[in-house]
Amino acid sequence: MISWIQRYFQHHFRTIFTVLLGVTIISFIFTIGAAPGIGRADRRTIERQFFSYNLNSAEDQQRLVGDAGLSANLQVGGMGLEAEQIQNYAFQRAASLELASQWQIPAATPAEITEAIKKLRMFAGPDGQFDAKAYATFRDNLKTNPRGVTEADVARAIGDDVRVDKVNTLLAGPGYVLTADVKNQLIRSDTSWTLATASTDYAAYKPELKPSDLELTQYFEQAGQRYEIPPRLVATYVDFPALSSFQSVTVTEAETRAFYDANPSRFPKPADPKAAATPDVSKPADPAADFAAVKGQVETSLKFDRAQKLSVKAASDLAVALFEAKANTIAAVDAFLAARKLAPKTLAPFTREAGPAELGGAPEVANEAFRLNAGRVASDAISIPMGAVVLFWKETQAARMPLFTEVKDKVTSDYIENERRKRFVELGKTIKAQTETRLKAGESFEAAATAAGTAAGLKVEAKTLGAFTLRNRPQDTDSSIMGVLERLEKGQVSDMVVNPDKGIFVYAADKKAPDLSDANPRLAETRTQLANFSTRMGATAYVGEMVEAELKRSEAKVK
Repeated sequence: MISWIQRYFQHHFRTIFTVLLGVTIISFIFTIGAAPGIGRADRRTIERQFFSYNLNSAEDQQRLVGDAGLSANLQVGGMGLEAEQIQNYAFQRAASLELASQWQIPAATPAEITEAIKKLRMFAGPDGQFDAKAYATFRDNLKTNPRGVTEADVARAIGDDVRVDKVNTLLAGPGYVLTADVKNQLIRSDTSWTLATASTDYAAYKPELKPSDLELTQYFEQAGQRYEIPPRLVATYVDFPALSSFQSVTVTEAETRAFYDANPSRFPKPADPKAAATPDVSKPADPAADFAAVKGQVETSLKFDRAQKLSVKAASDLAVALFEAKANTIAAVDAFLAARKLAPKTLAPFTREAGPAELGGAPEVANEAFRLNAGRVASDAISIPMGAVVLFWKETQAARMPLFTEVKDKVTSDYIENERRKRFVELGKTIKAQTETRLKAGESFEAAATAAGTAAGLKVEAKTLGAFTLRNRPQDTDSSIMGVLERLEKGQVSDMVVNPDKGIFVYAADKKAPDLSDANPRLAETRTQLANFSTRMGATAYVGEMVEAELKRSEAKVK
């Protein structure tokens, strides 16, 4: 087993990966189309070089994002990551690989390879250690999924990661931190707090508000661009539903079984109501029985997947035919469709933020639609959940400010909510002041806050939290409470923290600072943590600047 590891795996990206995903350096996002390579010749020939990748090449896009996604999944154990996180990570990873090539960083040694595979979270067991069974399952899945990720893909991704790791080690530097910063961090994390909180339900606060037309008009006029109607696109479309070809699709049992083996997580075995509450883990699994239990579902999914591909192909054929016929005006497109007896359907005007409701409001459809204009009236094939479509531009309506009467209902709703929150905040100030007065008179916080809330017409519920530090705070503690602690001293009551559903007051019953002398081992530990974080952030910022500069450079060349 280890020999296979040594041939195919490289050292992983370690702790810097969490910083790379946590820090968004750029906002450039691109999408891999449903039909790679189908499009107009002018866009295929224009290159946008990003280090060693051409961002206008579907193949390079797939390699860039695909390798980054594989790398991320191996490191975080297959956890779901947002597309934007993967794409930003892909850009930084490409920049790091460029540095690795410039610095002539070699591949990992066999010893590094063996050590790396044992640390990848994808192969970690419940105890966080390398699990041979998890590794064996992963390897078996690679072998039974010929159309998916291969061992060569894994080897390339991890091989690149080892070079990225070495780049970040070189970029990291010594990580100097000031003693004052270390002590401040220790105070934040290790100060012991004993708190009491009092909360009131914002949803239950419903003052009677009946604004006049004058108040609403003034509110509307002061809102600036808040009620501006954004640009809207008017378009038609020809759709190619997958269900229209579903019945004609045929699959063999061997193909169905191969599809199941490649996607077992999509088809969990139905629960047996007669099964014991505690399954017998010593009993070996029966893959044949598991497959038989979901065979019908697997066959339907496979047929639909193939019908979907047929829909995309039909839509792509139409897009290519339009291009070859040079149907690049509205009149030419209408004539072309009429000759083929294709009746386009009309879409209600829609914005970039909210795609056409008729097509599920998918952002991918809206993004493609807003690339259309008078010079490009037909889109490429666009995949949608139930098939594929080709869009046809008719008009782009400019952004405009509506009349007050057009948005009166929205203005009224916003005005009432704004006034309601303002009054709630004012009541919070009153409750705080009365609570502080009662505390000085010797009442407990619970009694003082409850009485102050009742006097203000609000029901207040108080509770006490046991002593804790930010480093080991209770998991169920409202995070908004933590935000007021730096401004709170022992015996003080915070201003009301207003959340979407409630208002919270925090009372510091006790506050004990940690030992800041050199005798406290936490001081050295915190210094090391801050130094490591500083080095990672420095490396990430440097690579991020490379990414931004390269994107600007390549964008200028395309223009």
